[in-house]
Amino acid sequence: MLDILLTPIKAMRLRYIPLLLVYFAYGSSVFTAIAENFWVKETLDMSAANLAELGIWLTVPWTVKMIFGSLVDSVLIFGSNRKSYVYIGALLITLSSLMMIAVVGDYSIVAEFSKKSVYIFASVIAVVGFVMQDVVADTMSTEVVDKSQSKEEIHRELASIQVLARLSLGFAIFITGWIGGELASVFKDNREVVFMMAMFVPLLSILGVTLVNLNPVPVSKINRQVLFGGLIFAIFVVTMGYAQVPYSQEIVFVVSLGIVLYLLNDLIADLSEDAIRHIKMAMIIIFVYRAMPSVGASLQWWQIDVLGFDESFFAKLSAISGGIALAGMWFSAKFIVKRNIAEVLIFLTIIGTLLSMPIIAMYYDIHTMLGVEARTVALVDTALASPFDYIAQVLMLTLVAIHAPEGKKGTWFALMASLMNIALSAGGLLTKYLNKIFVVSREVITDGVVTTTQDYSQLGDLLWVAIVAGFVIPIVVIVKFNPSKA
Repeated sequence: MLDILLTPIKAMRLRYIPLLLVYFAYGSSVFTAIAENFWVKETLDMSAANLAELGIWLTVPWTVKMIFGSLVDSVLIFGSNRKSYVYIGALLITLSSLMMIAVVGDYSIVAEFSKKSVYIFASVIAVVGFVMQDVVADTMSTEVVDKSQSKEEIHRELASIQVLARLSLGFAIFITGWIGGELASVFKDNREVVFMMAMFVPLLSILGVTLVNLNPVPVSKINRQVLFGGLIFAIFVVTMGYAQVPYSQEIVFVVSLGIVLYLLNDLIADLSEDAIRHIKMAMIIIFVYRAMPSVGASLQWWQIDVLGFDESFFAKLSAISGGIALAGMWFSAKFIVKRNIAEVLIFLTIIGTLLSMPIIAMYYDIHTMLGVEARTVALVDTALASPFDYIAQVLMLTLVAIHAPEGKKGTWFALMASLMNIALSAGGLLTKYLNKIFVVSREVITDGVVTTTQDYSQLGDLLWVAIVAGFVIPIVVIVKFNPSKA
């Protein structure tokens, strides 16, 4: 037990700390999440399906990470192909925060624009900034290792760094999500204050990348196929979205999946046949696992309107979720490194399904029949579910780090991450379709007039469909494509 407890501490090295600060900054992006969710619900006339569609578009920058990965491998900016990109990302995140301060605070500088437009643009800018920083952080995670070790020891250190990175991310989500939620309650009448305080986030990434010490890496030739192919795809996506082409999101999904699979197949072509087969099977199950639909924003609306959850309570849920997830990651460090992907994902699928049952029970008012408060059920359910949140991603990133080709690490990480984010887009599309089939709405008041009435009658059906699909489909695919059988 003591050995398990000390595993992350033993793995920590002083040279990791600046890199972990960049991951901490990414996790700190949740600082404004609760304030933002309440502001969107109260201010913007966007349905659950609309918000799901926005979520899909916001995954696109993550999908085209290959552009940033190729740049990080090959293009120097002010003499650097690492730090300068983090600085640019920090600038974009800062601009996004300033825009949110202006729109949430009703400042005159954005009065000529609709609040919805400013919110969407600010969200896109922030995502691009975090994508740039994430690409560099993932690349640097392979460049802080001690190269004088044996190959097996280097692989073990790469796995340890991925665990420590997720721990840093989890700790940031825990502490900043909780504090940000409590501040959202305190400043519920002046929510722009929370966004002002969020300006610390880009400062953390700047501090980390300024102090980090990396192994010397060669600047590789520009992979024109990846870079220009990615740029053409990015232009295609922007055009599709701006022109509002029918089924644009579906078209973008199919095209992006085809491009990434082609580029990834080309990139791993020189690996051994066994390694390629193992990676492909792992990618299939990870893709399906991440592509499952969620209920969407309507669940949180119901919790606010019917169960009476407020900002402060959501802050407590965030703290419990982040804290226990952090502890779970800490104690499962050895488990994560040693177990194969299929075993862990089957376990996570079963546990996730079981822990969805209390939400279903609350919808049908079973907690009231049993004399249990809804907040108690939510607290216990959140506490039980939290430790399993990040394990799948750590496993995949460890696999990616082990097989990262020299001179192509940025592109490699970017393409693999793009595939996982395309899976999230698939999940977003399914979520959008479910919310169009099972229409759930909260009350919307515009200029003192109720323009949309509250209706949660179909939320139960939506919950059941999402939960059953999220259990049956992954289990079938994981059993069929278990990479350990390869």
